Amino acid sequence: MRSPAATLLLFCFFEFDYSRFIMCCHICKLPGRVMGIRLLRLSLVVILVLLLVAGALTTLLPNIKEDKMLTLRREIKSQGKPTQDSFTLIMQTYNRTDLLLRLLNHYQAVPYLHKVIVVWNNVGEKGPEELWNSLGPHPVPVNFKAQTTNRMRNRLQVFPELETKAVLMVDDDLLISAQDLVFAFSVWQQFPDQIVGFVPRKHVSTSSGIYSYGGFELQTPGFGNGDHYSLVLIGASFFHSKYLELFQRQPAAVHALLDETQNCDDIAMNFIIAKHTGKTSGVFVKPVNIANLEKETTGGYSGMWHRAEHFLQRSYCINKLVNIYDSMPLKYSNIMISQFGFPYANHKSKM
Repeated sequence: MRSPAATLLLFCFFEFDYSRFIMCCHICKLPGRVMGIRLLRLSLVVILVLLLVAGALTTLLPNIKEDKMLTLRREIKSQGKPTQDSFTLIMQTYNRTDLLLRLLNHYQAVPYLHKVIVVWNNVGEKGPEELWNSLGPHPVPVNFKAQTTNRMRNRLQVFPELETKAVLMVDDDLLISAQDLVFAFSVWQQFPDQIVGFVPRKHVSTSSGIYSYGGFELQTPGFGNGDHYSLVLIGASFFHSKYLELFQRQPAAVHALLDETQNCDDIAMNFIIAKHTGKTSGVFVKPVNIANLEKETTGGYSGMWHRAEHFLQRSYCINKLVNIYDSMPLKYSNIMISQFGFPYANHKSKM
């Protein structure tokens, strides 16, 4: 027969209820079991202490935002030559310093903008570079390019500071929303060989073979009342930087015409691109928010489009360019691209 002590010992080994197991071992007063429980408790305490120490040490590690190596890598990457994912803004200005500073501040916040080149046409006058820099730092660098002569075509130079394939050219009295610019840039990435802009115009051939210049409202024989265009003005547009070099290689007669009229460099660019590609020179993007701030300037300088002879000069330029190139390369288009997918129908923009 088993002794009472042996019976109780077997019971302690085969009972599965933990509380009863502890109680049985306590009754049995088995030194090995008690020591095992104490070691288990000690192990748990040690593990808990190690976890607490590890957590405390983790809080002492440097924040990833403050990691100087990561910051340095980002700076080095940003200094590399940009790809087609960014663009350079070129803005020519004359006697509109107040508007210029306002526009520069606005365009600083436009995504994908790599650099700004300001073509300073106030010959002999110091530009606002010191003032601009004193109000910095600015997220996008601005280069002021002082000119020796006040010419309209100064903005179409091959600037050494230009590192991007995409050029955004904006007149010094236009404020275009960041939303419109980002959308138009995405369109230009689909049509990199053409001008992508917000201001379309057209040429019209008369029965005498003389060309006229105008907007959408200008009627074209054979086209009925449908709206179409053959030029996209570069003063609010994206185009490929390679066309600046192509412009410089044009016949001297083209440059002489532009200097004679102090006008029409945008018409010449449309001729050059249409002749180079054999396609329509530009793609019209319908703007959502674009404003002309000319009336808000204190410089007292009004745009040349106010001159009575402006449209006559533009028609004159078209005819002269046709003679220089011995052809009319401009082609019509009725494509309008909108952010909201609105269909193209009888667009009557007066811009």
